[in-house]
Amino acid sequence: MSRLAEFRAAEKALQEQLAQLENLKNDAGLKKEIEFEQKLQALMSTYDKSLRDVIAILDPNPSNTTAAPAGPKRRRARVVKVYHNPHTGELIETKGGNHRGLKSWKEQYGAETVDSWLRG
Repeated sequence: MSRLAEFRAAEKALQEQLAQLENLKNDAGLKKEIEFEQKLQALMSTYDKSLRDVIAILDPNPSNTTAAPAGPKRRRARVVKVYHNPHTGELIETKGGNHRGLKSWKEQYGAETVDSWLRG
């Protein structure tokens, strides 16, 4: 892009931003917010309070704290599952699917069959 084209693009963007600024200056809602902010700042300086003090007064138990995270989220404890082999009468208690005996049963009898041996 040539320097002249770059200048004209910047000038056009500036004109658009100035038009947007004029629209915002005429916005009644913005005027009310500015007035509120000025009055709040004056009130805080009258009582020598900071914004943090005001927030602490209005919301003593903030729900979303930005200070320190509560800690790592913990997983739900795994439930012990008990499988009963009807052919051998053997029981296997496990919290996961990585049990050596359970894997051998699944290879021998099939996963669906072994899953049906799960006791409630």
